[in-house]
Amino acid sequence: MTQQVSHQDPRLAAWRAFLRAHARVVRELERELQTEEQLALTDYDVLVQLATAGERRLRMSELADALLLSRSGATRLIDRLVTEGLVERVSCESDRRGQWASLTSAGYERLRRASPTHLRGVATHFLDRLSAEDLAALERMLAPVSDDRA
Repeated sequence: MTQQVSHQDPRLAAWRAFLRAHARVVRELERELQTEEQLALTDYDVLVQLATAGERRLRMSELADALLLSRSGATRLIDRLVTEGLVERVSCESDRRGQWASLTSAGYERLRRASPTHLRGVATHFLDRLSAEDLAALERMLAPVSDDRA
């Protein structure tokens, strides 16, 4: 059973710290990718999801889930990346209604060029600020929260 929470609940300090940390890191990663690579963080995320998928493609519904976006939000994002030539839509052979988002060669190259900037930012703004023990503890603590089955 879920416990009632009030504004005075001392546990909310952890929630606020999590939100502030997330917002700050994402803001910095976004700024660096935009400034150095002229690429939005959400676009980078799409390219990573597709690059790591089998055959470098995902069904649109799978991609939306991986990006934590609504289906319509993912569709708008993919439409823009299709226009830029980084992603292409491919019809699903087994389901005429289904579509795949597929990473193009240009999209893969764009990801390859932007990755050093992003990974440097992740290290600078997050990984390097925590000890190995703290990172392991954080991963362990966040696992039950990020588990979709919870």
